[in-house]
Amino acid sequence: MAPILVRMSLLPILEYPDPRLRTVAREIDPAELDDAFRAHVDDMFETMYAAPGIGLAASQIDDHRRFMVIDVSEAHDQRRVFVNPRILSREGEQVCQEGCLSVPSIQADVTRAEKIVVTALDAHGAPFELAAEGLLAVCIQHEMDHLLGKLFIDYLSPLKRDMIKRKLSKQRRSAA
Repeated sequence: MAPILVRMSLLPILEYPDPRLRTVAREIDPAELDDAFRAHVDDMFETMYAAPGIGLAASQIDDHRRFMVIDVSEAHDQRRVFVNPRILSREGEQVCQEGCLSVPSIQADVTRAEKIVVTALDAHGAPFELAAEGLLAVCIQHEMDHLLGKLFIDYLSPLKRDMIKRKLSKQRRSAA
């Protein structure tokens, strides 16, 4: 018997300043959470791991539905899918150096809540609530911003954002 091959695809990630990154994602009807959706989620994980990254919002791959994938583990064995996520509470404050697959090779300090409680549906439509802190809390907040059309660089001064835009433009010109 021939082995079953699982075929996944790497998806193109939108990069700043692409205006599609500013699109606010729409809620997902739980009826959309079918096998095709779950295959798409698998493609998102493959894309995220290959980039490499620890989180990927659907908005970053030009899919403007309200969901994201996250895995902050080094072993890639803590896959989490958040459909229609909502933050129920925030506590404390932490400054973390963030990067983003849509803003390649740029990192900056961003202040976020230290602890959060989030509610969402999983890829099968089952509701769950999760208390998160540290890196996981930062990642959830970062990816949820994408679903609202917001980037981590929006937390920076206009001068720093302009410098980043120029640096990315220069990188693209030299890569071409």
